[in-house]
Amino acid sequence: MSLARVASIAGIGATEFSKDSGRSELRLAAEAAVAALHDAGLHPADVDGMVTFTQDTNAEIAVAREIGAGALRFFSRVDYGGGAACGTIAQAAMAVATGQAEVVVAYRAFNERSGRRFGQVAPGALRAPTSQGLEMSWHVPFGLLTPAGWVAMFARRYMDTYGATSTDFGRVAVAARRHAATNPNAWFHGRPITLEDHQSSRWVVEPLRLFDCCQESDGGVAVVVTSTKRARHLRQPPAVIAAAAQGSAPGQMMMTSYYSTHPGSSHSTDSCSPHSCSTRSPDPADDMAGLPAMGIVAEGLWRGSGLKPRDIQTAVLYDHFTPFVLVQLEELGFCGRGEARDLVAEGGVELGGRLPVNTHGGQLGEAYIHGMNGIAEAVRQVRGTAANQVDEVTNVLVTAGTGVPTSGLILSRD
Repeated sequence: MSLARVASIAGIGATEFSKDSGRSELRLAAEAAVAALHDAGLHPADVDGMVTFTQDTNAEIAVAREIGAGALRFFSRVDYGGGAACGTIAQAAMAVATGQAEVVVAYRAFNERSGRRFGQVAPGALRAPTSQGLEMSWHVPFGLLTPAGWVAMFARRYMDTYGATSTDFGRVAVAARRHAATNPNAWFHGRPITLEDHQSSRWVVEPLRLFDCCQESDGGVAVVVTSTKRARHLRQPPAVIAAAAQGSAPGQMMMTSYYSTHPGSSHSTDSCSPHSCSTRSPDPADDMAGLPAMGIVAEGLWRGSGLKPRDIQTAVLYDHFTPFVLVQLEELGFCGRGEARDLVAEGGVELGGRLPVNTHGGQLGEAYIHGMNGIAEAVRQVRGTAANQVDEVTNVLVTAGTGVPTSGLILSRD
């Protein structure tokens, strides 16, 4: 059974994005959910399904209770941090397509700045007698303690393999902040940066500077999924789910997938050119400078939708760290292997470029809500209501967290 175009996003809602929300994570989740339902023109009593992240502290039954939802017939959670973002929509769409539920709310809400900060070390995780404790025992004792450290090691390999520089990473940050500067909802609204600002910012973990790392944010985002048939009769035009995919590579680990491989590596990347690749299958020797899990997601999106990179007008790529934006462009087939830095340098990912990326400012510029705010931006681009609207948008590609088991979506006009 194909999910293509069966379900749609009918509503989006969010709280303000801040550094200190001053209220509980449960309240943030409820506020976002109510706003999304209002946007869709639905009543809380219409809700019979909920999906969130395993990391979310807000129980489905608690959010349902707070908003006055009806009986729940479907509830689910997706693991692996930010890699879950698009997976929540995939599971909601599957529930709708199979009749498990009719109106599903996917949500993520946290006080990531004023509450638990993900960039800090969790010393207890190493000692836990769990699969996570076992995995972390391979790198934590040797000083790889935080996501920034894990990604820095990857970034160094990518630089060595393809000749990328800190300046190439900086151009991603500058583009994001330029887009955020004209987005009234962005934390960095009105505050663009220059490449010189990036290059003079402090090191976090070399080769990552401060502006290579996404911000810490408080806030909540919710998305309402229902059947495309029903969505056509609601308040907003549907953002049709043309494809949804999840992916985890052989040998996958959390944020340190240095040794994961692309399954079925068979064709040379030499055959790829901008907007012409449908899959990424590099030489296994290059896997340490690639994101195999995102390659698997890319294959699922192109196969599921019947579309190709040239059919995408704008993309929202998960940008917790700037180097991974470059690699995603390559894994998704928007350019050849090692060519992303040239695409970015020529302004290709900015407004007016051949593939505007993160038009809301991304998690570097708008807010870090584990990728759910990126899904909302994709919906706005499909509706034609984005602050930085791209002309004649028909299809938008969205990705979730990278370096981890991940997910992606293609949203389309009806």
